[in-house]
Amino acid sequence: MRILSLVLAVLALLLLLPALLPLLGWLNWVVLPLALLAAGLGVLAGEERAFKLGLLVMIVSALRLFLGGGLL
Repeated sequence: MRILSLVLAVLALLLLLPALLPLLGWLNWVVLPLALLAAGLGVLAGEERAFKLGLLVMIVSALRLFLGGGLL
């Protein structure tokens, strides 16, 4: 479960990069739950790196959604 949480956190980070571009902000709606799942699994498995990476991705994704008005 430790490796799964880390893989999900890295996948969320890789999906976040194109989601920062204009007109691809809707991708943050996919990234946010994925990062939440990665952070949750990281806490349960005791994987601190996955938790911190998932938390960072969640913060950046939520900020992008907030600044874009929720859609873009």
